[in-house]
Amino acid sequence: MKRKNLFQEYGVLIAFGALFGISIVTRGASFLQFENLRNILSQSAYVGIIAVGMTLVIISAGIDLSVGSLVAFCGALCVLTLNKMGHSGDTVAILAALGASVAVGLVSGLVNGLIVAYGRVAPFVVTLAGLAGFRSLALVLGKGGEIRSEVPAIGDVGFGGIPIPGANLANGDPVKLYWSAIAFLAVALIAGFVLNRTRFGRYVIAVGANEKAARYSAINTETVKVAVYTIIGALSGLAAFFNVARMNSVGTGSVGNFYELDAIAAVVIGGTSLAGGKGRIWGTVVGVILMTLISNMMTAYRVDTNWQGLVSGMVILVAVLLQRGSKANG
Repeated sequence: MKRKNLFQEYGVLIAFGALFGISIVTRGASFLQFENLRNILSQSAYVGIIAVGMTLVIISAGIDLSVGSLVAFCGALCVLTLNKMGHSGDTVAILAALGASVAVGLVSGLVNGLIVAYGRVAPFVVTLAGLAGFRSLALVLGKGGEIRSEVPAIGDVGFGGIPIPGANLANGDPVKLYWSAIAFLAVALIAGFVLNRTRFGRYVIAVGANEKAARYSAINTETVKVAVYTIIGALSGLAAFFNVARMNSVGTGSVGNFYELDAIAAVVIGGTSLAGGKGRIWGTVVGVILMTLISNMMTAYRVDTNWQGLVSGMVILVAVLLQRGSKANG
């Protein structure tokens, strides 16, 4: 029983360790290159930033299906702002684009939260409407196509970062930890502190565990709900900004597709209960990187990318079944 509980508690770490070990054995030095490891972390960043916010939402017994479409909407406004402010100088334009993207995401999340908390509409319905609505707005802004940046300096954000000591490319240039990955880790650390060390974090857990009991304990459950949806909205805007910085453009019909699935998968794999009231940020971080590692392995082994969705679905199913087993044993 103890071994089973240990696997249920730390299964994501065990799975990550196993896949990491398999990759080392089968791919050797090419897998352990700093550049490859950096890329795995960086590729996890966009979904990872969103998944951190999704963790708070799911712990509060909610869900947000709109984040992928919101990334497209925020990304479109980000590029348009960037181009509009380009005459003011690169730094001003980039900061304005960042502010616009995060602000639009924040307001959109706030609207979702207000409808869920005060409109008493199920989160699934509200955010499903957002999934369609935000994508539609993005398509309108981009006229159904791609919006390209006219400020080349945005690429310095996408490919800039902090050099990793002792890590160099084949040409001698240092391997940089990209700003997007740094932002992902920073967001995760802050969220982990908030969830585990602050009153607000305890309120989020209480609302997800038993909303009625939380209300009787004088917790303003509506405010907590609005707050978590606002947070994930702002983080979606942040993810959109880094996506734009990386691609120097935004494809309004494609960017952010399935981000909601990937974020929810990472959260569940990381040990957060879909029923609410229980979760952990570190598990989500490992879950996101695990999903990216699986994708990296499938690419390296030349597995058809069309199979990746099936793999993601199976991983989610196994994670949920493990959670059910944990409750049954409890």
